[in-house]
Amino acid sequence: MIVCIAEKPSVAKDIARIIGANSSHDGYMEGNGYQVTWTFGHLCELKMPEDYTPMWKAWSLSSLPMIPPKFGIRLKEDEGIKKQFATIERLMQQADGIINCGDAGQEGELIQRWVMQKAQAKCPVRRLWISSMTDEAIREGFQNLKDQSEYQTLYMAGLSRAVGDWLLGINCTRLYTIKYGQNRQVLSIGRVQTPTLALIVNRQKEIDNFKPEPYWVLATVYRDTTFTATKGKFTSKEEGEQAFATIEGQPFTVTKVEKKNGKETPPSLYDLTSLQVDCNKKFGFSAEMTLNIIQQLYEQKLTTYPRVDTTFLPDDVYPKCPQTMNGLFQTKFAGVAPYAELIRPLGGKPLLKSKKVFDSAKVTDHHAIIPTGIVPQNLTDAQRHVYDLVARRFIAAFYPDCKFAQTTVLGVVKASPDPSEGGEVAGAKETPLPLEGQGIEFKVTGKEILDPGWHVVFAKDNDDESSVSPSGDERGAEGAEGAEGTDTTKLPHFVKGESGDHKPTLTEKWTTPPPYYTEASLLRAMETAGKLVDDEELRRAMKENGIGRPSTRAAIIETLFKRHYIRKERKRLVATPTGIELIDLIREELLKSAELTGIWEKKLRDIEAKKYDPLQFINELKQQVTEIVREVISDQSNRRVTVEPEPAPKKGTGKGTNNGTDKGTNNKTKKQ
Repeated sequence: MIVCIAEKPSVAKDIARIIGANSSHDGYMEGNGYQVTWTFGHLCELKMPEDYTPMWKAWSLSSLPMIPPKFGIRLKEDEGIKKQFATIERLMQQADGIINCGDAGQEGELIQRWVMQKAQAKCPVRRLWISSMTDEAIREGFQNLKDQSEYQTLYMAGLSRAVGDWLLGINCTRLYTIKYGQNRQVLSIGRVQTPTLALIVNRQKEIDNFKPEPYWVLATVYRDTTFTATKGKFTSKEEGEQAFATIEGQPFTVTKVEKKNGKETPPSLYDLTSLQVDCNKKFGFSAEMTLNIIQQLYEQKLTTYPRVDTTFLPDDVYPKCPQTMNGLFQTKFAGVAPYAELIRPLGGKPLLKSKKVFDSAKVTDHHAIIPTGIVPQNLTDAQRHVYDLVARRFIAAFYPDCKFAQTTVLGVVKASPDPSEGGEVAGAKETPLPLEGQGIEFKVTGKEILDPGWHVVFAKDNDDESSVSPSGDERGAEGAEGAEGTDTTKLPHFVKGESGDHKPTLTEKWTTPPPYYTEASLLRAMETAGKLVDDEELRRAMKENGIGRPSTRAAIIETLFKRHYIRKERKRLVATPTGIELIDLIREELLKSAELTGIWEKKLRDIEAKKYDPLQFINELKQQVTEIVREVISDQSNRRVTVEPEPAPKKGTGKGTNNGTDKGTNNKTKKQ
């Protein structure tokens, strides 16, 4: 008998139906030589300190650092989990072979490997690896099963992550709680959550300490078009007024008219982070809500595997794309087919195949999130919003580039001579003007769409509010400098050398602080280890050093909310006094630096890619934790965190179970 183990009952039922295991039993299904069973996400977890020695149950500085000689796993304390595990254990003990049907990713691999280890399975194990839950994908996956050994480094990366989170989270949480939390309030420290909190706190301090300063902008209106001085902003009113006075009443002369043709490539397909970013910006969805919705769409076979960090498709997906388009063509919401007219122009000819979409070299385990072609039925409004974003990105990928003409017009207003200064500009000795007194240069840019190309896919539809054009950081522009963010208004026809009257203005403005983080901007900051990166290509290159994984970032943000370190004010993420004090308390950069944590993440990725030794990663963390413990214990200051009492713990929980690791946030919730 072959035992198949899936990650949740709904997936197990789909697999059982396809392979012919149609007889239902308590905790599994059977038939056609197969037994199909399931977990509920994580059944097992790393042992807690008290499981290694009773001395580690009490929270005390003398027991730190706690570094087990060998890490072990245990079943979670849940009667339903224990009952299901007993069924799994019995089936695996009698099995001739096992097929691991867990989610095809690092976390899914870890979940099932731990269950098999706990069940002491001895038979050969093969791996089902699929990117969508369609019947076709499952059948194809069963025809291409691989030996479990091919995914050993994936497991080692997941194991290293879990052990690393245990070492840092449990030791540092106990350390800071006892030393600075007056042993009354758990001060939770985590490998990812603490640097993420530090990002929010540091941004908030920038805002709180910001002192606005005035500046003045010189502009002029010529032929109903506003030109702005190329000098930029004036830092003193006197300087601005002097410039204004020198050009007032003088003619405006066009000195240069330059036209460049450019193109914008379609927006990249979605990875999980970019989908969460757009859903937060457009619909106000939290990162966790978006993840839950796209997971539902995946389980309903409507979209592909969601926990991905690539925006590319492998070349072998291209032949399947017409079938996917056909499914989108037939899709209707409330009797309206929103994609039919968009897909119709693509019919009757081969679909465009761009290297910016199809590149097998940039895809590892899974490809970008795309529709499967299954026609959706009975979606909620929220599900329809998310599905619509994914569908339109996919359709747009096969549209031609948007073509535009960008026009840049330069003009100059020569300074009026002052007879009392022998023709020199008044005041020029104190504050030289641009162009060394010859005049002040002005500039305006405009953009004329020649061929909208893929833009038609995102044209606003009165019947569908989700049909919104992608944000600027998701587009690619070529052929014209500064194409993004330029005025899309068509400029009048200007001719070099023309001249005429104009109306100058001097406007006082004030510098503004950096914006508060939203979930969208925080996700981007986590993706790039806190660096502000707008360029899509550069952001892609920095993903390896981002903090957290795409699949866990939403849970990390939720953890900060639950621990009352941050709160939400409208869309803003605001650090609480406790969150601010905690970051102020931490002197060890290793614990709160997004950049250093990004280096850890890179090592974990390298473990998965067979470029880094997992044992070295763990040994480095052991050493780092030991050094942190020594430094904090030796702190002779009387620093303390002023905290509000936490709500009373629920029955069956207590301080001993709140160890503050990021591991707890990485666990998938029980799904049935």
